[in-house]
Amino acid sequence: MIIIWSFSFIMVDFAVEFIPPLSVALYRFIIASITFLIIDLYVYLKKKRLKDNLLTKSQHLNFSKNEWFLLILSSFSGVSLFFLTQYNAINIVGPSLPALFVCLLAPLIITILALIFFNEKLSFLKIIGIVIATFGSFLLITGGNLRNVAPEAPNLLGYLFALITPILWALYATLTKKLSKNHSSNKLNKYISYFGTLELLIFVLIAHEFKILISNFFNIILFFSAIYLGVGCYVIGYFIWQNSQNKLKSSKVASFLYIEPFLTLLFSSLLKRAETIVIWNVIGGGIVLVAMLIINYK
Repeated sequence: MIIIWSFSFIMVDFAVEFIPPLSVALYRFIIASITFLIIDLYVYLKKKRLKDNLLTKSQHLNFSKNEWFLLILSSFSGVSLFFLTQYNAINIVGPSLPALFVCLLAPLIITILALIFFNEKLSFLKIIGIVIATFGSFLLITGGNLRNVAPEAPNLLGYLFALITPILWALYATLTKKLSKNHSSNKLNKYISYFGTLELLIFVLIAHEFKILISNFFNIILFFSAIYLGVGCYVIGYFIWQNSQNKLKSSKVASFLYIEPFLTLLFSSLLKRAETIVIWNVIGGGIVLVAMLIINYK
């Protein structure tokens, strides 16, 4: 999952060269939603359950009114608003910095939310790890220079977009873990994809980008980017994420995100993508990575 996700930032960086970030996000979820429709059609025609656990008995359970509300909230925090902010961040500052932000800061926020909503306990070592991670996060966010996040900074908007993404992801992870107690991962991801696609479509129409998307819909680079992002990163990646959260503590699953930005940085360097990243961002990320080892030490 992490290897698939780490390359997604690079794919987005390619895609935004042709259409705006919001349209890239919509294209991705059109593909994801079509994929879920194909899966449902296959199941309907075969009249039997899939043998790979994509469907379970909970698939047939209806959502309560409260769960529908949480589901819609999940679609905003995990799809429409999340990718709106993340793709704009990638467009402004390159792929690696947004990857560092969401993958290194989200686990901290998820751990805190898990304490509140799931009564997951923190040991003394985990508290020390969070303190160290906080210091690393400061270096990661500021690059060792507070002027990078000053109002007059040229890339301030990109930094703000990048900073919002881990908050949205942590909210999404917490909401879906709560929902997954009564519903299968595939069912949740399917409906979140449908809602997210509708939300992104509304955003694209408001932004007057729909004509741009349609005129570039069959661009070969965009098409393969959308396939990779929609099928690989969402249908497969989110399925793995949801099932992992069901079997492990939230903080444990989230800790795997720490590996992702370093793989993204490696891919970005190999492909020579433009970046707005300095050595202190990487050092801060390294400190947070050490903190992750402390948090997960037994």
